[in-house]
Amino acid sequence: MKRAFLFLTLVIALSFVQSCTETKAGEIEQITVEQMSEALKDSSIQLLDVRTGEEFLTGHLKNSHNICVTDDDFEEKAASLDRDKPVYVYCKKGGRSARAAEILKEMGFKKIYDLKGGIVLWEESGQDTEKEQS
Repeated sequence: MKRAFLFLTLVIALSFVQSCTETKAGEIEQITVEQMSEALKDSSIQLLDVRTGEEFLTGHLKNSHNICVTDDDFEEKAASLDRDKPVYVYCKKGGRSARAAEILKEMGFKKIYDLKGGIVLWEESGQDTEKEQS
């Protein structure tokens, strides 16, 4: 009986240690303007502007793709992205990007970075944006 109790305690302890050291899938991390600026140096990142198409046309981060989180086909369009590769999301101030990040997490994306303060804080920090040419 004592041996069974010791074995059970050991199994529980090992399970606890393993769960603490495993990398969790579907992790969302809020990042600063500075961290986003650094990430953008890699032009191959998956960068999503989750605002409306009209908002996107007024200015967006370079190399970003517009998939509006409030559109009915958001998940369908987001499904074309690589779930194993980190994805960076932003919106105007942070509300919609937080919603998009949760949806992406539910869809099985491994690592999601959400720009804290959105494009408003980005522009207030003096960072560049692009506008669509008419």
